[in-house]
Amino acid sequence: MNDSARRVAVVTGATRGMGSAIALGLAQRGMHVVTIARNPQGAAALRDQVGRTAPRGTVEVITGELSTRRGIIAAASTIAERHQAVSVLINNAGAHFPDHELTADGVERHIAIDYLAGFGLTVLLEPQLRAGHARVVNVASDTLRDTRRLKLVGPPKPATVDPEDLDDLTRLNPVDRFVPFEAYARAKLLTVTAGYDLARSLAGDVTVNAVHPGIVATDIIDDLIPAVLRPFGGLVRRTMLTPEQGASASLRLATDPALDDVTGRYFVRHEETPTPATTNDRAVQRRLRAASDQFFGLTAAR
Repeated sequence: MNDSARRVAVVTGATRGMGSAIALGLAQRGMHVVTIARNPQGAAALRDQVGRTAPRGTVEVITGELSTRRGIIAAASTIAERHQAVSVLINNAGAHFPDHELTADGVERHIAIDYLAGFGLTVLLEPQLRAGHARVVNVASDTLRDTRRLKLVGPPKPATVDPEDLDDLTRLNPVDRFVPFEAYARAKLLTVTAGYDLARSLAGDVTVNAVHPGIVATDIIDDLIPAVLRPFGGLVRRTMLTPEQGASASLRLATDPALDDVTGRYFVRHEETPTPATTNDRAVQRRLRAASDQFFGLTAAR
């Protein structure tokens, strides 16, 4: 991908941590970076950093809320109104919650933020992505391949989803079976599963890949550190990747010319890696896609 000041890159979760490093990296390549923030003031630091270190790049902040259907649709509509083509979409926004809570749409929060936000932006911006011959990068987590908090003994325990629950997204991560770490991993599993389907449906114009950036020292990691290790949290964080190091994996997928035609893949850092069988099941993919399209009111159009 050649650098161009007018190429548009949309990055979610870009006001701090790894998302900020991703946005800065794209701006340094001369791109116009669009980010979505609940509080535009939170993007002030990103604007300042881009101004100091990326003179060829620019930043645009859209006020929005990616935890609700209405907010996702509104953000996508604003982007579509302002930009005819989008060359990069990096769905980086994510969250981990210790307690079960539903959004205004009746969807569990991990499903809403860690899956539906990225899926919604991708399908709602399809004309702009096709026009920009875009690369879509979904920031996932390797918890989808192993939900064990401590991996010292025993085989990996991949995230699971009951296909019967896919017909109604409000049934995912129910309160009576809610385990926070598994709920987070399940949402990431859905992101990769839907991504494989999107890679096929957008093939020829848009590439769609997912990446686990590594264990990065960001705010979310504090919730993911097992309780037994929390007294040593500072030491644990020093063994992790910096946000800039974590950002490199997403930036590579978004900009490396060698990956122009690579789509429908999952990477752990820079290495292509297989995912659980569920993610590759075409029937599961179709079922998830149908329910997700319906959530955004797109069923009749497809």
